[in-house]
Amino acid sequence: MTDTIPPTQLMCSLARLVRGLSALFWGLPLALVVCVQTARTDFFAPFGVAPPLLVTVILWYAVRQLGHFRQHERVWRKALDRAQVAALINVGLSPFLYWWKVMPEVVHYKFAALAMALSGLVFLLFLNQALQRLAAMLPEETLRIEAKLFTNLNLWLLSAVFMLGALWTGLHQFQQPPPALAQMLVDVSHFGLLTLLLLVLLPLALTMTLAWRIKELILTSVFSAKT
Repeated sequence: MTDTIPPTQLMCSLARLVRGLSALFWGLPLALVVCVQTARTDFFAPFGVAPPLLVTVILWYAVRQLGHFRQHERVWRKALDRAQVAALINVGLSPFLYWWKVMPEVVHYKFAALAMALSGLVFLLFLNQALQRLAAMLPEETLRIEAKLFTNLNLWLLSAVFMLGALWTGLHQFQQPPPALAQMLVDVSHFGLLTLLLLVLLPLALTMTLAWRIKELILTSVFSAKT
């Protein structure tokens, strides 16, 4: 990243940054699959709360690793702190996915699972903002343009997911809906969750792409500086 060999402290922070970006790249899709399967199926039931707790801890660990880079950059630290708080909230709420699957009649578990879904979307949004700030500190104009484009696109996509999720949740609160609303509720129940997952997959893929691009740029810059 510079024309001279980086000092030991910089190399250590870059190593942790690459480690955190790698953990994000692999942890994001893993967390989505594990959390959805825990809430919807019995695939991970024999393991209790461990699977969703483990994958959310991996994401929290990944964000913590990013924090070792440029610790005195206030804008970068502020964006990273927001992502870290959202990741920590995900860790605390993750066991409720299993408890809600086991005891769906408990209203508190249901609302905790919904809060987990909302917190996950917020974490993805804050993570995009943090990655954009990280790209702004790197000497690659193309990457900065991509980061800004991906972040803005993800903002709109995640807003659409939030609105559709709120609609889907609100329709389920009617005990005896009118016939027209009842038919809408049936249609939303059939396709609503699938539509939400498809809408989440695109910002998730863009976030993974951005994390991978930043990691590759750092590795290329470090190795080219050594030669």
